[in-house]
Amino acid sequence: MDAVDVRGYWLTRLLLERGIGIICLVAFLVALNQFKPLLGERGLTPVPLFVRQIPFRESPSLFYLWPKDAAFTLFSWIGIVLSCLVISGIASRHTWFSISVWAAIYLIYLSFVNVGQTFYGFGWESILLEACFFGIFLGEAKAVPDAVPIWLFRWLLFRVMFGAGLIKLRGDPCWRNLTCLDCYYETQPMPNPLSWYFHWAPHWVNRGGVLLNHFAELIVPFGYFLPQPIAGIAGVITIVFQLTIIVSGNLSWLNWMTLFLAFSTLDAKFLSGVLSLRAPVMHATSPLLHLVNYGLVAIVALMSIPVVVNMLSARQIMNTTFNSFHLVGTYGAFGSITRERFEIVVEGTGDAVITPATKWREYQFKGKPGDVDYRPAQIAPYHLRLDWLMWFAAMSNYQDYPWFVNFMAKLLEGDKDVLSLLRVNPFPQTPPHFIRAQLYEYHFTTAEERRRTGAWWRRTLTGAYFPTVSLDNPGFRQVLRNQGWME
Repeated sequence: MDAVDVRGYWLTRLLLERGIGIICLVAFLVALNQFKPLLGERGLTPVPLFVRQIPFRESPSLFYLWPKDAAFTLFSWIGIVLSCLVISGIASRHTWFSISVWAAIYLIYLSFVNVGQTFYGFGWESILLEACFFGIFLGEAKAVPDAVPIWLFRWLLFRVMFGAGLIKLRGDPCWRNLTCLDCYYETQPMPNPLSWYFHWAPHWVNRGGVLLNHFAELIVPFGYFLPQPIAGIAGVITIVFQLTIIVSGNLSWLNWMTLFLAFSTLDAKFLSGVLSLRAPVMHATSPLLHLVNYGLVAIVALMSIPVVVNMLSARQIMNTTFNSFHLVGTYGAFGSITRERFEIVVEGTGDAVITPATKWREYQFKGKPGDVDYRPAQIAPYHLRLDWLMWFAAMSNYQDYPWFVNFMAKLLEGDKDVLSLLRVNPFPQTPPHFIRAQLYEYHFTTAEERRRTGAWWRRTLTGAYFPTVSLDNPGFRQVLRNQGWME
């Protein structure tokens, strides 16, 4: 690779750093707002209980030393400050400072993920951690970029995209008969304000969307490793494809992260045809950093062996890491599409005795559907962890999600931290005496139904999800004790 090409990576490096820095900022804001109610000392799945049961070597985290709410808050703020240093460009002024900031971001977020249990069990956590780890080796802004970390970002992008394409091709038949998008927009984890319109698009549009998906995920990724302008064109196609997903739903920061990773395919040479670019004055990269980067290539190559084997396997698994450091994992998304949308509706009442006349009032969540008249919100790239887990829980039963029992108890207690995760608390003064959860099937209203009622959804009760309980119920209290959530 000639020197001109490498110098052109100054823009690639800048775009990658700023983009990943934005996602880091979002991730630490999520931790600041949600980690304590979900995983704090009195959270739904408390970290202090986790670190007593799981050895450090299996899930290394700084919080083994200090599993307290004060630590979770402190390190969230440290992560926010460090992310702002990256976004502002301050972190990249000196090589040692850039390395230190990215290493700290990686170690802190790894600490959150490794004790985050089911609430941090999403594939994009590992994608972000990999990106932060590779960011350690990007170097300072005034040095000629090293090509190695740029190509490692492309390898990460390839695994995200091609892995997603393979899991779809081998998974749900609807990806092969081009019908997945007929129900995806309605049944995806968290629809956004435009999802209703995408759902009711002509069938040929949705079938074309599936074809675009296969092209973008199965063919385009090979272009990332080809010379310019092919690599840049492949990157632009990926960016456009991710934008189409972003405007149709709320998939946390998965698509934004993938979009930013696609910046690794763009350089000053490719963009000079449409932008007036002037490279900054740069000095030679440290020989030591060159040596470290080549060692990094060897390590990543070795760690990639199980990833490649998995992608070639007919029994491909998705969103799996092969080590506790969440490096060089295998990824994929939506290998299967749910055909029906079920939602858990949590209700409470202040009545001391349940009668046929009892009036039940519903809790409303920030992202997932509840009130049929409430328009789906735009949430992404922010990640509502409880709402996502409620989507998974609705596909099974509460016995498979032990945290749900504690969630119901927190609502009965009027726990302020847990209630902060909700959009509407129907009991702002006094907690309910009884609580229950019902399961409904949801569908988007038709255009005619929306004109007539103004509702975005229509729903049908399918049955009880969680029995009616109160804190006075001995059996309920015993379950909480058995799970370690009540003395």
